[in-house]
Amino acid sequence: MDMNKPACLLSLLALLLPGVANAGSDTLVDLLAIPGSVGLGVMLRSQQSPYKGAGVSNDLVPIYLYEGKRVFLHDTRVGIKLSDEPRHRLDLFLDYRSEGFPYDRTPASLAGMRIRRPSTDLGLGYRYRSDWGNLDAEVLHDVDNVSKGAELRLGYNFDWQSGRWHLRPGVILSRRNASLNNYYYGVSPDEAAPLRPAYLPGAGTDLRLGLYGYYALSARWRLLGGLSVNLLDAGVRNSPIVHSGPQPAAVLGAAYDFGSHESYSAPGLPVHVKLLYGRSTDCNLLPVMTLRCGSTATSDNTRIAGIELGRPLVERVNGWPLDFVGYVGVVRHDENGLQPNAWQFDAYIKAYYYGFPWSRYVRTRLGMGAGFSLAQRVPYVEERDQARRGRNTSKLLNYLDPSIDISVGDLIGARSLKETYFGVGASHRSGIFGAARMFGNINGGSNYLYTYIEAKI
Repeated sequence: MDMNKPACLLSLLALLLPGVANAGSDTLVDLLAIPGSVGLGVMLRSQQSPYKGAGVSNDLVPIYLYEGKRVFLHDTRVGIKLSDEPRHRLDLFLDYRSEGFPYDRTPASLAGMRIRRPSTDLGLGYRYRSDWGNLDAEVLHDVDNVSKGAELRLGYNFDWQSGRWHLRPGVILSRRNASLNNYYYGVSPDEAAPLRPAYLPGAGTDLRLGLYGYYALSARWRLLGGLSVNLLDAGVRNSPIVHSGPQPAAVLGAAYDFGSHESYSAPGLPVHVKLLYGRSTDCNLLPVMTLRCGSTATSDNTRIAGIELGRPLVERVNGWPLDFVGYVGVVRHDENGLQPNAWQFDAYIKAYYYGFPWSRYVRTRLGMGAGFSLAQRVPYVEERDQARRGRNTSKLLNYLDPSIDISVGDLIGARSLKETYFGVGASHRSGIFGAARMFGNINGGSNYLYTYIEAKI
């Protein structure tokens, strides 16, 4: 098996490492040999916070990855390949900036300050590939208007491979404008205190060094790891709220590569079109999945409606009746006048099992999807429940989508509708019990029960 093919999983490591990687530079994706590869996994991350007194944080990082011919999903980065040639690649993407104050506890250096929150960046990335390494350049701008900041990144990395080992050292220079640094590391006059004078670091340049790698445990399993260090600009280091030393980080995890399959744009590859409508529920996800709770009688009576588009990723994994489909979708929240209605964007990978004894007569699919959900506004039910518990909220959360459906064509005896399905599912947003900083260390979320119709076109 070509050892470069599963390296797509390692590219996500570069996105998530808080040194070179947390900058979001997608430095390893060019190693992917076959468009359409898909990977799932998890990593544990330990890093030094840039904020004084915040110490070291430990984080659980889920891995969701799809690399298509024209589109890609690298966990919180979603993009379009404007050009992808042997030597050159140009991407347009949205990426989640996970910077901000600690969620789990507030150190004394930040007490009384307004919370600095994560945001979403719109970016343009260029990569030049050569025998002596890869050159990267990215321009990013805050489209959420949280910091109103911008950043320019220039990077270099090269590959070393021996047997089952694959290593990639890299370096990135990051030029951040004044708005970005002042928001995350500045102290405004009304936030000043005796031991915390007003301070604005202004524009500056950070240096990030990293070493990433994977070890092939088997043909599909990869053990991932990496070390990195972030060296902040002197102007940022002099801030009264910033830890002035280097910011080391380490990650360790595992990921599963589903291997080569049809490319994203292969002729005749069907599109899954899914229309859904649902209501909020006070039931937790596990009772819903085990059929012990299914009530949508809630005091808020909020609703969702949405459309999702999917592409087959892998069919009949290892010969089993098991398929994987990648979905992107938009959902509209009807908040019943309790707060303004808003949009939600979901991207996830879903497994379908259909090996039931009766499936030859009426095909039945049991599905489970996993990915991420980005809300334009935190849904009302999440705001309400988290406020009751005195907890934070986050626009970006982990997303789960369990479902069960049956073939309409098999049910009514219409062959033309065999690949049209009617079913029920649950739309679940959560922060993985507060274990993931990328989801704001949120312990809580929301559940909506929905019905849907899905057809392959």
